[in-house]
Amino acid sequence: MEAPPAVFCFCCFLVAALAFQAEGEMYTSLQNVRQAIDVERKLIDYLRTYIDSEQQRLEDIKRFHAKVSDLHTELYKGPAAATANPLVAFTLVKRLHSEWLNVVYSNEAQETAQTLRSRYEEEESHLPKVEDLRGAAKGLMRLQDVYSLQVSSLVEGRFQRASGGGVIDVCSPAVSVSLSGDDCFLVGKVAYEQEDYYHSVQWLEESVRLFRGAAGQWSPENEGTLEDALDHLAFSHFKTGNVSYALSLSHELLHHDPTNGRVLQNVEKYEKLLGSAGPTGESSLRRPGSSFLTTRDIYERLCLTQGSQKDVQMKLLMFYFLPFYNKLKRSVVAAGEKQETADYRISKSAWLKGSESSTVGRLDRRISMVTGLNVTHPYGEFLQVVNYGIGGHYEPHFDHATSPSSPVFKLRTGNRMSTFMIYLSSVEAGGSTAFIYANFSVPVVEKAAIFWWNLHRNGQGDEDTLHAGCPVLIGDKWVANKWIHEYGQEFERRCSLNPEE
Repeated sequence: MEAPPAVFCFCCFLVAALAFQAEGEMYTSLQNVRQAIDVERKLIDYLRTYIDSEQQRLEDIKRFHAKVSDLHTELYKGPAAATANPLVAFTLVKRLHSEWLNVVYSNEAQETAQTLRSRYEEEESHLPKVEDLRGAAKGLMRLQDVYSLQVSSLVEGRFQRASGGGVIDVCSPAVSVSLSGDDCFLVGKVAYEQEDYYHSVQWLEESVRLFRGAAGQWSPENEGTLEDALDHLAFSHFKTGNVSYALSLSHELLHHDPTNGRVLQNVEKYEKLLGSAGPTGESSLRRPGSSFLTTRDIYERLCLTQGSQKDVQMKLLMFYFLPFYNKLKRSVVAAGEKQETADYRISKSAWLKGSESSTVGRLDRRISMVTGLNVTHPYGEFLQVVNYGIGGHYEPHFDHATSPSSPVFKLRTGNRMSTFMIYLSSVEAGGSTAFIYANFSVPVVEKAAIFWWNLHRNGQGDEDTLHAGCPVLIGDKWVANKWIHEYGQEFERRCSLNPEE
């Protein structure tokens, strides 16, 4: 095994933030999530306007109620005397014919509600879609797995894992929030719909606990209820083999909904199973396997370590990173001759072209100065800027092409010979770059860069460069990648006399 890739460190001054327009898939870029805060601020203002209008309408209704109540308390003590006065009789008829009608079927109520709906619909294109909710839930489950986090702690806003019979803090975020029963229900439901009962059991258990603690109190913003959580949790336990607990939860559900025919059938089924020589009632919670991630254990150990396990060579490079503008899109991976999105890469990226006088062009010259390589297009690909999303990651992969049909060869300048990756930001926790077979990881440190050779001198791929972007636990991770190809480097990186090198 060769020595680990050299690591270069440089100062990077971010004079201005990157600006862009993004379309869909909000969860794949934390910058998109940040933009959603501005959208919700508008919705808060719209809701305040609606509340003020409704309060005024309710004050008018209270006034009408008080007026009619006073009439019945004072004026209508004796019905005969009251109706003897034609003015009293007229106002009674008029009130019952039109005033009550106007109050009960108030156009004002419809108008204020419609105004709120219209303003909400104006912002709808900027709001998260159902795939964003699912992607965010999967991101939480990914963080739970990779960093061995306890769901019970996550629900309380803490990032902890079990250790030696107790718990230890993996990190302490500067800003924290606890989760509701409905929050946990939606995460568990996403796992449930994927038949991932390992995760659905854990999240739905917390959902049921929190819903029980609320004593059945309903909130209009919630999608789920205690009954929904019990229903999903009971079946999840059944699928993991814990039939006795599934039966117990089903009985609890019937207490709330005694006429639910489907649950009654489940109870009958569970009782028969427990009465036979079949399932024992013991749970067998097992984390789902991964057909793609064959090096999962090593990968997650390196991510959890969150640091370097080997000495690395450090050098200094200084440059000024001035503002530029780009449009981020969902990052893709090679799939034969095409490229497509994948759950094992959660981020958004953009390609930046640079002229000789541009900021990107000056950056190219500095990379060339440090590496001694020709990085001009097409010998070097355009600079790629990447922003990671909720639990954003990139599971173990090679940068160089491993198939002759790879899109990497479209430039007709050979394979990706080397990689220069710049950390544009730091993160609070997670996000390390883990080199799987080389057995070390590099934490995310702003103003640092990593450089490595993807190919041996003979052009063969170096397996020690199998690497991954660990999930970002806390923070907003930005990186820039420069991939340098074989052609154009004939005199910069000469072949060896030894064909095995």
